[in-house]
Amino acid sequence: MWTLYQFPLCPFSRKVRIALAEKNVDFALELEYPWARSDRLLGLNQAGQTPVLAGEKPGPLVHSQAICEYFEETVEKAPLLGSGSAARAEVRRLTAWFDEKCYAEATNPLLLERMYKRVVLRQPPEARTLRAASQAVALHLDRIEALLGERRWLAGATFSLADVAAFAQLSVADYLGGLGFSGYPDTKQWYSAVKSRPSVRRLLPDRMEGLVPPPHYDKLDF
Repeated sequence: MWTLYQFPLCPFSRKVRIALAEKNVDFALELEYPWARSDRLLGLNQAGQTPVLAGEKPGPLVHSQAICEYFEETVEKAPLLGSGSAARAEVRRLTAWFDEKCYAEATNPLLLERMYKRVVLRQPPEARTLRAASQAVALHLDRIEALLGERRWLAGATFSLADVAAFAQLSVADYLGGLGFSGYPDTKQWYSAVKSRPSVRRLLPDRMEGLVPPPHYDKLDF
């Protein structure tokens, strides 16, 4: 069986967990914190980053997009990249947007200020960085709201890896108290729909040691 090396607030691990669950791929979880630089994690991935998927051939598989695309090519159930070259290009475009831009501007600063500084460094967060992250979250919610004004799901008519990637980033922000849906009715409905999927409900009970999410975090009606 596959083993996924991850930690609860790694958005890229969440992305892989949801994608594998959608495809009904069995896997076990092993806790690894990248900042701990464990020999085990470095032996699996010289970059020392999560997620890493190992235990079966080929392996280990590293980088969330490489892992997701490997199973997209090898497991027919629940396709997540769309049908046709144009649809796949759109899914990949939006997935990259959330993996790269949303993470850099919103999720990662929140993780640094509200998770890493508190749990690892035992330092207070920097208000200026939190304000900038909050503004970035709002810009990404604006983008999602605009997309959902034209489509049922982010990349088109069907649930795709773009929805998985976006939810993975936003759910971490939600856990850290950095997400609100005032003024974003379509986005709230979309978030609720993704949150209700069995693949997502499996990870909502997970907790990061030393951090408690807001009361609404794992509720389907919020």
